[in-house]
Amino acid sequence: MSAVRVYARRAAVLAASAAVTATGLLATAPAAQAAPPTPVSAATARTYLSSLTVKAEGSSTGYSRDLFPHWITQSGTCNTREVVLKRDGVNVVTDSNCASVSGSWYSEYDGVTWTLASDIDIDHVIPLAEAWRSGANSWTTSQRQSFANDLTRPQLIAVTDNVNQAKGDQDPAEWLPPRTSYRCTYARMWVHVKYHWNLSVDSAEKSALQSVLNAC
Repeated sequence: MSAVRVYARRAAVLAASAAVTATGLLATAPAAQAAPPTPVSAATARTYLSSLTVKAEGSSTGYSRDLFPHWITQSGTCNTREVVLKRDGVNVVTDSNCASVSGSWYSEYDGVTWTLASDIDIDHVIPLAEAWRSGANSWTTSQRQSFANDLTRPQLIAVTDNVNQAKGDQDPAEWLPPRTSYRCTYARMWVHVKYHWNLSVDSAEKSALQSVLNAC
C-alpha cells in the first residue's frame, strides 16, 4: 500500500467523529442504510448469554482459517463476500463477475463511509479463531463452512478493513467497536451468533457482554 493511501486511510479513520472525513465523505450513517440481519433484542441477548456455557477459552492448537472454507459461491458467480458487499452497501454496481465496481459502504464500527470495495473487509463478528477456541474445533468441516458463510445470523458485516484487522480474533473483553453507539448492537450480534452455534464464553467475555447489554 502506498504511503499516500496509508495517510488518507488514517486521516479518514481519525476524522470519524467529525461531520466529514478527511476525504470529504460523510461520517454519519446514511438515512436508509443496508445492514446485516437484525440481532435479537438486548433483553433476549441477556437471556441467551445467561444460558451459554462458561468455560476457560480453549487452545488455538490446530487452528487454520483453511478449516473454515470461505468465501463460498452463493449464487451464479457471487461468493459470500460479494453478497455481503452488495447487501451492506448503497447503490452498489457489480460487473459480470459479481465484483463491486462502485457504490458506498458505511462502516458501523468506526462511522466512516468508503467508496472503494478494496477498503472494506467482511468481518466475522465471531472471529474464526475465537469460534475454534469456543467449540468449533470439534465441528465438521461442513459445519465450519456454514458458520464462516452464515448470511442468516448477524455474523457477517462490511467494515473498514484496518479496523477489522485491529480487532483480529479478540472477544468483547479485549475489543469493542470504536464507535461507542454501535456497541450495544455489536454485543447483541455476538451473543445471538454464539447462542445459535452453541459456542461457549469465557468469564471475562461474559462479564464484558453483560456490561454492554445492561447499558443498552
